[in-house]
Amino acid sequence: MKVDGLFYNSFLTQIGRYSDQDKICIESVVRRLSKQKTSEARPGMLLGKIQSGKTKTFMAAIGLAFDNDFDVTIILTKGTKALAKQTYARVRQEFAAHTKEDRLQIFDIMTMPGMLTKYELDQKLIIVVKKQVENISRLITLFQDKYPHLMSKRVLLVDDEADYASVGFKKSLGEISANTTTVQLEQFRSIVNKAAFLQVTATPYSLYLQPSDVEVKGNMFKPIRPAFTELVPVHEDYVGSDYYFEDSQDEDHLASYLYHPLSADELSVLRKQDGRRVKLNNVLNAKSIVGLRSAICNFLVGACIRRFQDAEYGKSPKKFSFLFHTESGKEAHSWQETVVDTLVNALTNSSIADSNLIDELLRESYDELSPSVAALKQHLPTFPQIRNSALKLLSDGSVMITKVNSEKQIEELLDDDGQLKLRTPLNIFIGGQILDRGITIANLIGFYYGRRPNIYQQDTVLQHSRMFGFRPKEDLAVTRFYTEPTIYAAMKKMHESDVALRDEIAKNPEQPVIFIQRDKSGTVIPCSPNKILLSNTTTLKPFKRLLPVGFQTISKTKLTPITAKIDRILQDVNSSYPDIESPFLISLEKALELLDIIAPTLEMFQEEGYSFDWNAAKSALIYLANIQKNKSDRKKVWCLLRIDRNIKRTVSFGSHAQYADAPDSTKTEGRIRQQFSINQPMLALIRQNGSEEQEWRGAPFYWPVISVQENSQTMIFSHDTKS
Repeated sequence: MKVDGLFYNSFLTQIGRYSDQDKICIESVVRRLSKQKTSEARPGMLLGKIQSGKTKTFMAAIGLAFDNDFDVTIILTKGTKALAKQTYARVRQEFAAHTKEDRLQIFDIMTMPGMLTKYELDQKLIIVVKKQVENISRLITLFQDKYPHLMSKRVLLVDDEADYASVGFKKSLGEISANTTTVQLEQFRSIVNKAAFLQVTATPYSLYLQPSDVEVKGNMFKPIRPAFTELVPVHEDYVGSDYYFEDSQDEDHLASYLYHPLSADELSVLRKQDGRRVKLNNVLNAKSIVGLRSAICNFLVGACIRRFQDAEYGKSPKKFSFLFHTESGKEAHSWQETVVDTLVNALTNSSIADSNLIDELLRESYDELSPSVAALKQHLPTFPQIRNSALKLLSDGSVMITKVNSEKQIEELLDDDGQLKLRTPLNIFIGGQILDRGITIANLIGFYYGRRPNIYQQDTVLQHSRMFGFRPKEDLAVTRFYTEPTIYAAMKKMHESDVALRDEIAKNPEQPVIFIQRDKSGTVIPCSPNKILLSNTTTLKPFKRLLPVGFQTISKTKLTPITAKIDRILQDVNSSYPDIESPFLISLEKALELLDIIAPTLEMFQEEGYSFDWNAAKSALIYLANIQKNKSDRKKVWCLLRIDRNIKRTVSFGSHAQYADAPDSTKTEGRIRQQFSINQPMLALIRQNGSEEQEWRGAPFYWPVISVQENSQTMIFSHDTKS
């Protein structure tokens, strides 16, 4: 393969842009596209993370493909004008030198000239096509009718943001039908003689997780299953879901300052106009929007801190952004714009009046952000400096609020790089679905999120997280993520599924994950992944722990006899109780009995978003205890007993109190799991003393922890019951 051609080297000569790992990825993709047969049913896959550099990678891959006998590239973009325009602008920017030298012609399928000359057609061609009916119809006509000799050229089809718009099946009244664009793409694929297919995505679930075949109203469509997968290298400064949902659980990590819980009531208040619950003439004191007020003040103070730091480090002060994304409806956006605008105006008026109230609000935010800035050992301006800076920004009109809920609006707001334009030092964007996939928002340090993931597909919800991407640590120190605990918990589950899927896809794209589901009888059975809503799942992989978190025990009077009953059962099972150091095997039946007895003793804080599906946990345990090859090893569970524990109910992460989630120690119980739980799952029973000093109800209780055995394949377990 030629790696020193004009097209590819125009990318490699951009100093510091492409690492050695990037080059390996790009060259491997093109080598495999050139040598390995790819088709409509088996495309190549370039799998990256959200806002991790996928575009720059596939652009360079297009250049390398042109150096190696490919003649035409079709770039399919997600079906919005804004993204099509963004992609077209990006392509023209990346290949500007080649268009200038007449080596390449770049077109948007909807604005192509009436007739192309032979001189133009003999050059390399890039055509940007939106995944929309009229766009793809024009593409088919272009190849099949207008310039039929294009059908014999070597074509690279790049499906950017490949997802359900590429797969395109829907179910209505029990019958599966294909989206029109799916049928059209199938037609286009059939008329091109020499084509290679590359899917590019960060959310590959709809591509990997399909049934083996799909019958659509009498026609059989082949599912899109990747022929190969290449992972886009992730830069060390990339911030993704790991930072939000794993690192944030470590109280010693900068990410522990990130998450701020919101109340469900506050999100409800902001869903539609409600003058009774939000008094617009008193927004600086309204209890119903305390989270939003704090978020706006933190954004203001955080931006001031960063602008002072930039000045201190000899840099030009940056502009910063804040994203408000809770609803998809335009009516809700108008109400939210009114509330936020009123809030900013109230802050401005308070600053002009030199009121004590704004000092209190700014001081509260300064005290909130200072520890994370200090943790990073960055320059921290004094409060008087921040106060004066914030008041000046407010009085100068430097805070701009922009409602973005239509394609026309977003087209007008994009800058030359395809990002939302930051027109003032502080920019607050309010919008819905139009802001999710592919739209980049620079210098985002505040994200107020209220969409409910339980009713959306996993790929859509993860793409809402516009705060993923390359982020300087200085910005991270003042970055905050505001959402309701139920939403945060659902997103955390999605992150776990995403990590499991990605790891398994990297190892074996052919059979990434087993999907299982309970039937009505409680039996766990394999199921078709396309039937699962991934937000309502639990990821099961080796040594994964399942345990209730976020609860209080029942009253001492009720709890004491139940704990005594569990003590007696354990003594009957193992006469050495309570002096038992090593795990011992118990029957699956006994393990399930113990879980049934424990379940009513723990009251979950459901109103705060904490829940534990006991039936799902038991079903998972049943499945894990029955997957052994040897029948004699089945229906057995390791039991690990620990007594006399004194964990406190709440723990402090950063400046926020959260509930304890580690009754077992990674260093001790974790090592025991790895030593014993090889073929059978483990049930750890941690007997807590439950004292009132530790914020419990003053009676001992058992805290169960289920652990997946080492010899198990990654599984996605659906909590829904199969009818």
